[in-house]
Amino acid sequence: MDRKAPVKRGGKNILTALMLFAVTAAIVLVLGVAGYLFYLLARLPKVDRLADYKPPIVSQVFGDDGSLVGEFYLERRIVVPVNKIPRKLIQAFVAAEDSSFYSHGGIDYFGIVRAAVKNVLSMRKKEGASTITQQVTKSMLLTSEKKFSRKIKEAILAKRLEEKLTKDEILYLYLNQIYLGGGAYGVQAAAETYFGKDVDQLNLAEIAMLAGLPKAPNAYSPVKHLEKARERQAYVLDRMVKEAYITQAEADHARSTPLSIHPLKKVNNEQSAYYLECLRIQLEQKYGEDQLYKGGLKIYTTMNAGMQRAAYESIRSGLKAVDKRQGFRGPQKFLSEGEVEAFCNKVEEGIDSAVLKTGETYQGVVVGVNPARGEAIVRVGDRKGILSRKNMSWAGKVALLNTYGKPEKGNRSLTLGAVIEVMVVAPEINKEGAQLALDQVPEVQAALVAIDPRTGGVKAMVGGYDFKKSQFNRAMQSKRNAGSAFKPIIYAAALDKGLTPATVIEDSEVEYPDGAGGSWKPKNYDGVFRGPVTMREALTNSINIVSVKIMEQIGASYAAEYAKKLGFTAQIPANLALALGAVSVSPMELTMAYTVFANKGVSLPTSFITKVTDNDGVILQQSVEPVPIPVMSPETSYVITNLMQSVVSSGTGHRASIVGRPVAGKTGTTNDSKDAWFVGYVPQLVAGVWVGFDQERSLGAGGSGGQAAAPIWAEFMQKSVAELPVEDFVAPENVSFVLINPRTGKLAREGAPGAIMECFIKGTEPAGYDGEAGWGMRDH
Repeated sequence: MDRKAPVKRGGKNILTALMLFAVTAAIVLVLGVAGYLFYLLARLPKVDRLADYKPPIVSQVFGDDGSLVGEFYLERRIVVPVNKIPRKLIQAFVAAEDSSFYSHGGIDYFGIVRAAVKNVLSMRKKEGASTITQQVTKSMLLTSEKKFSRKIKEAILAKRLEEKLTKDEILYLYLNQIYLGGGAYGVQAAAETYFGKDVDQLNLAEIAMLAGLPKAPNAYSPVKHLEKARERQAYVLDRMVKEAYITQAEADHARSTPLSIHPLKKVNNEQSAYYLECLRIQLEQKYGEDQLYKGGLKIYTTMNAGMQRAAYESIRSGLKAVDKRQGFRGPQKFLSEGEVEAFCNKVEEGIDSAVLKTGETYQGVVVGVNPARGEAIVRVGDRKGILSRKNMSWAGKVALLNTYGKPEKGNRSLTLGAVIEVMVVAPEINKEGAQLALDQVPEVQAALVAIDPRTGGVKAMVGGYDFKKSQFNRAMQSKRNAGSAFKPIIYAAALDKGLTPATVIEDSEVEYPDGAGGSWKPKNYDGVFRGPVTMREALTNSINIVSVKIMEQIGASYAAEYAKKLGFTAQIPANLALALGAVSVSPMELTMAYTVFANKGVSLPTSFITKVTDNDGVILQQSVEPVPIPVMSPETSYVITNLMQSVVSSGTGHRASIVGRPVAGKTGTTNDSKDAWFVGYVPQLVAGVWVGFDQERSLGAGGSGGQAAAPIWAEFMQKSVAELPVEDFVAPENVSFVLINPRTGKLAREGAPGAIMECFIKGTEPAGYDGEAGWGMRDH
């Protein structure tokens, strides 16, 4: 007995120790959990701020006619109050996302149990149990981290939010905050994105489709996956019937209602990208990022939407024409058979429409060839199209090879797996058989600026072929030699020095010391010497030697100072080469200078923004009437305009002629055709076009200003002035027209062979007729 007693005492000691340990562990656990909860509670954001919460709102940019031309946002959201949202839409979202929304206090405990059971039975997470209130707290107060602690925070904040806000106030936040795919945040933006309507115009079929999107906005997108979207729509309608929000008859009618997926025409930020970027820099500097991207600013600009679209389209088509003259460079790369599927899936992700759009260019992969028929089958995303020999004729002889990999000889052949650019020329049917044409992204770049000379407002601006690939704005940031496009400035300076359109100058070889012990011999573009020519003929045909002799006559320093008065900020070298445009200027600067010619000798500062208001309509910024600065006389500006009309009607700029309208302008081509220019105008609009490579090299055949830049200018201007009245350049009273002999520059008698009417500033007309001695200018 004495031996057993210690055993009992030992057992009791162990049991006591275990119990003590368990109690201690429980206390520690409780204290730990309590401490952790207190820690979480102390770090939780306050829900009070949501009572006055203003969701980030899109800042909108408007053109000169009040139309929407651009947007700035981090999330595309257009806020609407709950009383403007259809009751059926609210019921649809509640039925689909949180059927007990109106009865729970932020957490749906029964929903949590139901979801847990379903997830256990299916052995995967098949269903969630977040309430609408929890979704609001998650998206607006918490981060997206996937931790258990976030779920605890979410639940606590949901309870607090229910205590602080009414159900309608929670719905206001939810329905304006939620992401619904297609870049749309909130129900108003989604209604526009998918149906081209305001939210209060949606029918029940459309409402149910929107309410089905929160679960998986991209998977159920009616734009790209209409059948899946219809399945989800049916689910929402069934839920609405079950919750007694609609009758079965209403649900059946909604199911059978035809859906028109007709998105509101999106603001084409792509075609206005360079213009908008210029605005963004100014606005961000003045108002800060938060106000610009979240504050709902209303920005009113001088942009004309039609002209901006014309500028974008003319640059795109013009550069493709220049690029194709230089030939096909071959496929972008060659994929193996195993790489095709992943590549096409990635392309498909970037296609934002159910069908390939006619006229659009896409990246495709050659997946089949038929050399006998001269056809290639090209896969674009998850659809296919036919590329015929006819539709790649511009590329010359391109071999079609029925093998994968890069060809052994050359790189211009189309093999299986070849990645190429294709343009849709005829629509697809059931994702098969779209007619495609071989295309390629130009390496050459361009810029276009258009300004209203009477206000200084910038109507359109494009700074390159593709803003997404290059944000460098060549219209404002690029400085390139102006070439002969600078000559009108020299000629205007000469007119103010007393020369006239009839002044005769010898086009003959000339040589000047270059200051380094050598000599400089200017040459004409075509290498021809024409003998005595008038200033009009010299400008019309862009004769270099005559321009240099005019510069020599009026003085290089005088010409350089004269140019500065036209608004150039670039350094203007005072040397004879300036006569040939040996000065680096931006397209914006050169176009601004030409506005002086178009505006009767008056310079106005350029402007982009006319007014800025905040979301409540309070004016933050408003332009004032610009102060006009006289730079040259109306007579000089008219005569130089008249001279440039000849450039277009019968000279190097003939490709810029617009039927039925007077046009003045000047081409420019630099050495080796590295830069091509055309700057021209009608009375209401001045536009400048530059074409060239970023890394300077020759544009090759067809790379002159008249061939590369003038067609772009003509396409742009033809579209831009279509709705404007036809106006002529009106001569001031102090300009006269007299008959002259263009060979001698002297007066000609009525009926004299070859005689033409020439314009003069009064007092500068020739004093004598052909055959008379003592030629000169009257009273000069």
